[in-house]
Amino acid sequence: MCETNAIASVEAAPTRQMYEQSEHRMVLQRYLTLFWRWLWLLIIMTLLAGGAAYLVSTRMTPIYEASTTLLINQAPASSASPDYNAVLTAERLARTYAELLVKRPVLEEVVRELNLPFPPSALAERVRVRPIRDTQLIVVTVEDIDPQRAAEIANRMVAVFSEQNHELQSERFAESKRSLTSEIAKLQADIDATQAELAALRGVDDPVRRARLEEALVQYRSSYATVLRSLEEVRLAEAQLTNSVNVVETAVPVFTPVRPRIAMNTGMAAVAGLLLAIGMALLIEYLSDRISSAEDVATAARVGMLAAIGRIDGAEPSDKLVMLKDPFSQVAEAYQMLRVKLEIARFEKPLHTLLVTSSSPGEGKSTTAANLALAIARSGKRVILVDTDLRRPSLHRFFRHANLRGVTTALVRDPSESLYNHMIATSEENLLILPSGPVPSDPAVIVSSKKMLDLIDELKRMADVVVFDSPPILAVADAMPLAHVCDATLLVVLAGATRTSQLRRACDQLLQAGVEPQGVVLNRVTREQGGYDQYYYYYGGERKQRRRSVLSRLFKRRRRRRNSMPGMVDTVDAGAIGMGRSTQNNRGAPGDTALDGFFPQGVTPAPETVDGHPVTAGVVIATETGGRRNGTTPHQGIETT
Repeated sequence: MCETNAIASVEAAPTRQMYEQSEHRMVLQRYLTLFWRWLWLLIIMTLLAGGAAYLVSTRMTPIYEASTTLLINQAPASSASPDYNAVLTAERLARTYAELLVKRPVLEEVVRELNLPFPPSALAERVRVRPIRDTQLIVVTVEDIDPQRAAEIANRMVAVFSEQNHELQSERFAESKRSLTSEIAKLQADIDATQAELAALRGVDDPVRRARLEEALVQYRSSYATVLRSLEEVRLAEAQLTNSVNVVETAVPVFTPVRPRIAMNTGMAAVAGLLLAIGMALLIEYLSDRISSAEDVATAARVGMLAAIGRIDGAEPSDKLVMLKDPFSQVAEAYQMLRVKLEIARFEKPLHTLLVTSSSPGEGKSTTAANLALAIARSGKRVILVDTDLRRPSLHRFFRHANLRGVTTALVRDPSESLYNHMIATSEENLLILPSGPVPSDPAVIVSSKKMLDLIDELKRMADVVVFDSPPILAVADAMPLAHVCDATLLVVLAGATRTSQLRRACDQLLQAGVEPQGVVLNRVTREQGGYDQYYYYYGGERKQRRRSVLSRLFKRRRRRRNSMPGMVDTVDAGAIGMGRSTQNNRGAPGDTALDGFFPQGVTPAPETVDGHPVTAGVVIATETGGRRNGTTPHQGIETT
């Protein structure tokens, strides 16, 4: 038992590791998808920010700078013992001088001597003094719009500061030197006077006076020598205790501006714009309540997403029938996958009636209903597509037919008249269309009437699957009675447009009516909104069709409009009904595959006219007859082109 558990744990470890790696890849893929979705915003914000910075920088006045370097010589007496305190003293002295360089006395003298056109306060804003760490060097930098004037200001500031610093330190010994100098001058005068008296006594016999004068002269000279020695000592002390400022490197004009730095400003602004765009994209994604992924669907409606349908190109509704135009495309494969998932979900209880609706108009429910009906019909089941949107019907435009008969006319028909008379046969095998018919004055009453229920029962007996295209749930109340009588309800959500609140309200209304939605179809999914190519792809490699140019599509559209008439249906492409043609050749009757097995014995179609033009191209209206025609059964006599 222990060995079995150990083996199971060993086998589960790689599986867990693979699952974690897959989760990491999915997270990375979501961020890459987010980046790709907002790439346009990132590019625009980056270009705008960089371009604005470039324009502003090119229009700014260029600023030049000049620098000079000073060396602070500390007094030798104060640094006789080079210890840590001496180093701290030197650094403090450098910082002190750096502050004194930008004080008002220095700035005023520089402004006066150079006759600068701005006050000392403005000069202080242009000067930057920086002591170099662990040295006795100070760098003085001056900025100005004129490079020559910037160099002159820097050099003159150093000279003025050096002079003022020398005067400031000399004041400590000035009084001593003045007193000693005056004493020396007095003694020199006494010596000169004594010597003059001695000279006058020559030839005079007065030895006592001569001796007294000679003794006084000796004293004066001794005092003179003593005072002179004191003056020299004061001068020596002044030299030893005075800190000097020497210029190591003079400032020279530099003709390369330091501001604005156009390249750096443009690059930094572009990076800032990019970061701002990323922040905006993340904030918008965080605050956005629009549905764009399966996770959003599960969060909003607590209902699974059955399929993700890509965007279908085409201006006309008939261009949206991708199951006819390009049955092997990725979008067509998505509809096939939707059909398969519906069949799997309803495996125990087969699906007979399906309601396709949405929360709001314009989400693609009619396109989904038409293509899904075509997909189910191609699987071999008999399908009737019913347009129960009695307010804004659109299914008849998908098949290029006039909306003269349909649901409203079938409800008021004579009991002996066949329902087939109000249907449209298509070139696709096993598919009939029941349009809405003329728009009534009170659609809500009609769809909830007893006659509507009887019509639905009759449609269920005529086909394997009946697909209803209904109005939006939140817009009108017509869809609720239909959802209550149908086997399943399919909600169509427009990716990137439908809000979570709308989908949640639609699901809540269905649940309040006792209807649980079968699932959600995410329509018009783009690669930016969730990687549509990752949902479906054709096994073995799908042939990539070249995108038609705008001109070719325009010409083709003009040819189609020119060849078609109002109320008529274009001939279905041969590639889309190739199977039907081969069957026709085998049976010997043209177009019999369009409704083979649909019409009972005694029913045959009759063409309808719109404005005097017969509606016979690919779509017919069924009418009842009494027997065989041209040697064939009634359903074999249906003609399609």
